[in-house]
Amino acid sequence: MRTGELAAASGLTAKTIRFYEDAGLLPEPPRTPGGYRDYPPQSAHRLAFIRDAQSAGLTLAEIRSILTLRDSGEAPCAHVTDLIEQHLADIERRMAELRKTRTALRGLAQRAAATDPSSCTEADICRIIATPAK
Repeated sequence: MRTGELAAASGLTAKTIRFYEDAGLLPEPPRTPGGYRDYPPQSAHRLAFIRDAQSAGLTLAEIRSILTLRDSGEAPCAHVTDLIEQHLADIERRMAELRKTRTALRGLAQRAAATDPSSCTEADICRIIATPAK
């Protein structure tokens, strides 16, 4: 199938398909006698996998590593499991950081509500964020 047909079948643009090909995620297809790309039917399935993997938060490099394993005949299950666990651990770390930030911002919001701007001096950059200089 030509690029336009694959784009329609996959819901992606022709430009995205060519990008994935250039990035090594989609093998270079054979060409027609007229020089057009002629993608095999399984290309639509591969593009759906790429889209689903991106939706799960995997990077293009990680997706490429999975596809490389599969293309070499190896089941990528253990590798995918490791990637998922790494991403989950990263999300847990980021969520903990966000909870700390939320707590700090709530404290600053309370300080802001209690701060009278007319009591600020030029020596203070911002009494809401930093405690006043003594």
